[in-house]
Order: sequence, then C-alpha cells, then structure tokens
Amino acid sequence: MDRFRTRFEVRDERFRRVNGDEWTECLWTGGRWLEGPAWFSAGRHLVFSDIPNDRLLRWDETTGAVGVFRQPAGYANGHTVDRRGRLVSCEQGRRRVTRTEADGTDTVLAERWRGKRLNSPNDVVEHSDGSIWFTDPSYGIDSDYEGHRAEGEIGGNHVYRVDPHDGEVRRVADDFGQPNGLAFSPDESLLYVVDTRAKHLRRFAVTEGGALRGGEVFATCDAGSFDGVRLDDAGRVWVAAHDGLHCFDPDGTLLGKLHLPEVVANFTFGGPKRNQLYICASSSLFSLRVNVNGARYPGW
Repeated sequence: MDRFRTRFEVRDERFRRVNGDEWTECLWTGGRWLEGPAWFSAGRHLVFSDIPNDRLLRWDETTGAVGVFRQPAGYANGHTVDRRGRLVSCEQGRRRVTRTEADGTDTVLAERWRGKRLNSPNDVVEHSDGSIWFTDPSYGIDSDYEGHRAEGEIGGNHVYRVDPHDGEVRRVADDFGQPNGLAFSPDESLLYVVDTRAKHLRRFAVTEGGALRGGEVFATCDAGSFDGVRLDDAGRVWVAAHDGLHCFDPDGTLLGKLHLPEVVANFTFGGPKRNQLYICASSSLFSLRVNVNGARYPGW
C-alpha cells in the first residue's frame, strides 16, 4: 500500500475549509507499534518509535529512506524537539525522560519523583519557559511487550513538570487513569491532556507559576480511545483515535475526522510551513500535506 485516497469526514460546516492532498502516502510499514513522531526541520528528517522492537527509526525526506536511528532505545515512546533542536524522549523501559545532546550523549531530565521511580513516561512537550511537561502512565511496566514488567512505586499515574531552573520534578495533575498525549494551546495558556483509560481529553488552564487549574473534560472519543494530541495555529485540537484523527474546534465541537486505515497512535505537523502531517498508525508511517498549519509556539 503506497498510497490511498484521502478521506475527510465533515461533522460541522466549519470543517469544510480543512482539506489536503487527494492521496495519503504510506512512507514506511513494518513496525509492531509505531509512536512519537518528531520532526527535525534543520535535518529534514523524522524520528519515530517502534516500541515493542525497542528502536527509534529515522525517515529522511530528501531520500525517502528509513533506517535505525537508535537500538536499543529504552522502549522509547513519545518525543519532542526542544527549542535548541535537541531530541527529548520518554523511555518507558528505563522509566525516565532524557535529552539527546549535540554530541550524542544523553542527559537525564527526570527519573524519580520524591525518591520513587517513575512508572513509564509516555509523551512530552516543552514550554517556552524551558520547563518539560510529561505524562507517566503504567504501560511500560504492565508487561514486557513495550517495557519491563514491574511494580509501580508511586501508586498512581500522573502528569509532571520539570522545573527549568532547579530540575525538580513536580506533579501537576494526579487524577488520571492513564494520562497519555499532551499539548499546549498556541499561546500556552491551556494544556490538553488525554486520559486513554477514560477515553477522553481534558483541558487545563496553565498558571504563571507552572501549576494547572480546571481540568474539565473537553472531548470524549467515539472510536476506541484517544492517544496523541496536537494543535494547529487556529487553535483547533487534533487527536489520534482508532479510526484516524479527530479535529475539534476550541469550543469543543467535533468538526470532522481524517480517516486512516490503521489505529492512529500519534502524529505531528512538520515541513518548513508546518503543514505536512506525519502520522504513526499501528505498523505504518503515513503522510499528507494539508491546508492548515501546526501551531507555532513562543520562542520558535
């Protein structure tokens, strides 16, 4: 399957303005469970996870080639690229969040909270103040499939913030079943966090001191469960689900869907104009160019 016809489903008339390539490309297939695509603008390449195979893969836009970027990879799941162009990774197997430096060495950003080991960090984003925010569900310790079976030490699955000044790991939300994907609004005043167990997406207000307020349910999934989440520059919220990507207006209305043939785990906006969608879905990496642009955050 090299490509297939793109199918946007309109649920609200406001979604008719959203469109893209007539054909969606399959850039690569052959993974066990793909996750965490991270776009590197300078290198024109994408790094993504194949979690059960414990490897990071790299797709090169200039050649179309896919190769192993890192193996073993600590059963890495979600990633982000920070404002200095460095890869930040959630390593489920090593139960930590790391940053890959320019010389290839790793800096551990978080591995414990109050002296206890994290469960299995899942997804991560950076705030313009330099803080790192990540979710910590139990998937990597539930079995040996995408991590190492172990007993949790913390007693729950939470959301954390790594302080940019002293490196302290602070818990910012503690009432989740399985926190998963997370993303800031374009002005960073809001944080959206998926709870996969509850099959919904929540929205928090971000305070100046780095705390969260609110946490109301923003949207509920009608096709399996939500996973990764991203926003475009109009503030629309895109969420991965079992039947593709769901797009919500900031008012919470389901505007429409982009249907995919495999269960979607995560995705990102890439390319020089942030209008190329890269989508990790089950065993395949898909891509199409759309007429919306991913959010540009302060400091980029």
